[in-house]
Amino acid sequence: MKRLALPYRVPTDDVVKAEAWRLVTEDGEWDLPEALHHWDYQMDLRLRRSVRVDLDRAHADSALAPNVPLTLAAVWTSTGSNLRGPAQRVPIEGSGMLPVELDVRLRGTELGGVLILDTALVLAEGSPDGAFAAPRRAGSVLWSDRRSLRLQGDAAQFPMAVIDFAKTSFPDRAAWHLQIGERLEAATMGSLLLLINERNETAATAFKNAANPRPVDKVILSTIYGDAARIMIEHALRHGDFGDDAAFGEDSLGSTLIGLCTTLFPGASINELRLRQEQSPSLFASELQAAVGIWEVV
Repeated sequence: MKRLALPYRVPTDDVVKAEAWRLVTEDGEWDLPEALHHWDYQMDLRLRRSVRVDLDRAHADSALAPNVPLTLAAVWTSTGSNLRGPAQRVPIEGSGMLPVELDVRLRGTELGGVLILDTALVLAEGSPDGAFAAPRRAGSVLWSDRRSLRLQGDAAQFPMAVIDFAKTSFPDRAAWHLQIGERLEAATMGSLLLLINERNETAATAFKNAANPRPVDKVILSTIYGDAARIMIEHALRHGDFGDDAAFGEDSLGSTLIGLCTTLFPGASINELRLRQEQSPSLFASELQAAVGIWEVV
């Protein structure tokens, strides 16, 4: 395993004792899972972590004077939105083993894909007069760790909203509706919108509980995401510009639909899928149901 060689002294890893990140919901705190299968862009995340820092050793092992200020910082990065930002910064003051509680809230509209959480003990200010081997620049990292959380499962994720269908042209008793654009070169985030009918308490409640779903919520969410994947695949195969030779820009609707086809039907060409759908629509619908894995995550 490769180890980064820094141009300054750093303390050993045990100078910071960090507990695992926890997901905070209305029902309590939970160990952060590997993935949130039913996460959506309307769901903000609250994450908490307890950390203890041996401040005396951090200074001594790094050849820093005892009064040099240090900060524990948490930074988030989202692969789906290509956004990055500071989650929390806590100055470390005092001496000995000091407890720090990280409690961060992240807006769902800024997230997507894989959420990366970096925690680091850093030099809060520049220290140009320190020892020769000591870190000198503000932001120099003395200790760090990383945790990842997958916010998107195999099914495509997209922006969503809960609205009253009675105030729209959609059927009042419909539970959900997926809006999908015709321009395959347009950005995915602006081309897809999953609408949930607030009058349908079953569907609306399932999305409300998505961070910690009950068994019935998991079934409902699986059904909705499976139906959304079906609509997207069928929409793509009906589009004249969607084919094996088509080239779409990164993060475009076309590239998203190609990725979904590749994920659900690995090894099959677009032309093959279109032919299968045209020759036997009912069988293809069953194949798509099997590929989505409806109700498997329960």
